[in-house]
Amino acid sequence: MKFPDDFDFLSPETVEDPYPFYAALREHAPVYQVPGTEVYLVSKRPLIEDALGREEDFSANLTGTLMTGPAGEPQVFDLASLGSPVDAIANADEPSHTVHRRLILPHVTPKAIASLETTLREWAIELIDPLVEAGGGDWVGRVANPLPTRAMALLVGLPLEDVDRLLVWAMAGTEVLAGTTTTERMGLAMAEAGQMAAYLAEKLRHAMAAPEDQPAPGVIGGLARGVSEGLISESDGASILVVLAGAGGESTSSLTGSAARILAEQPELQQQLRANPRLIPEFVEEVLRLESSFRGHYRHVKRDTRLGGVELPQGSRILLLWAAVNRDPEIFDNPDYIDIDRPGLREHLAFGRGTHFCVGARLARLEARVILEELLERTRSFQLDPLHPPSYVSSIFVRRHADLGLIVE
Repeated sequence: MKFPDDFDFLSPETVEDPYPFYAALREHAPVYQVPGTEVYLVSKRPLIEDALGREEDFSANLTGTLMTGPAGEPQVFDLASLGSPVDAIANADEPSHTVHRRLILPHVTPKAIASLETTLREWAIELIDPLVEAGGGDWVGRVANPLPTRAMALLVGLPLEDVDRLLVWAMAGTEVLAGTTTTERMGLAMAEAGQMAAYLAEKLRHAMAAPEDQPAPGVIGGLARGVSEGLISESDGASILVVLAGAGGESTSSLTGSAARILAEQPELQQQLRANPRLIPEFVEEVLRLESSFRGHYRHVKRDTRLGGVELPQGSRILLLWAAVNRDPEIFDNPDYIDIDRPGLREHLAFGRGTHFCVGARLARLEARVILEELLERTRSFQLDPLHPPSYVSSIFVRRHADLGLIVE
């Protein structure tokens, strides 16, 4: 097996298929320093769990991200140099993280999420039927991108008529974290992200001005109350909205795109799920494991420390590679294949781990189940369009199809 240094991990080939690189990391360098940077990739589950349990050493605050330099080399884009680090919800440390999470949790309870199913199903039918009638098309542009962004807007309490620009902004936000983004493109992506932040801050102020007897709906209403009660600052509330708007649509877009592609490639599995839709939740868990929507998340090293025997200096960063762990043969038998009968289907790390486990996991699972149920019910079969092969967004951070051409019957 190749050593990690034998890969150009920012090259299009490695970005398109990162799994051989992850395997090399796991075997040879489970804590691997990205050449020329103080960023370390962590690819084994015990090491990730060790880091997650050491908040005194590792902060969830997002202070920087990898980017691509002028010669194609990895560089670090210092987000802290633009102001304070990103420290909202998933990127917050205690005690702020618990406060942020408690303001969101009432909106993502099992009952609250279940109440959205009818609306999500109506949207899925609205978007899938034209694709079927046309005999196919781009699954990502027609379904996988717009529906999750609508769902995020509904949950948060944002106007549905703004979904199109929210989608553009959210994708620009994750481009900041892509690693493959150049200096020039980073400036444009940051400008788009700034527009989204300004928009969300204005919507929060509007929610804060709502009468007490007519509070704003959704998460934004809860954050507005949190500000009025002094639990968070207004800037905290706006930052939480930025994180939710970026991650909420991105994760399910990635998940449903990968799910549709896998089914298109495996007609026997497709027919099995069509005949027995009760197996769809198990299939969703395997897609989450096999093609984790978020490949990893950063931690900031707060003081000189060690992880896996590797010295980590204060101010460096580690990238916890959920996607590498989710294909570790020491944890999962035949990890590169879908197995809906696999024991411990939810033992993957696609939604993170521990106190920072994704607050939107329940919604993502519901969206994926509903979308796949409707796709399978409304078709006899579907396959990849050989004239429009699948492509991926160029990113080491997310695993998302840029487009996915399907032929539908």
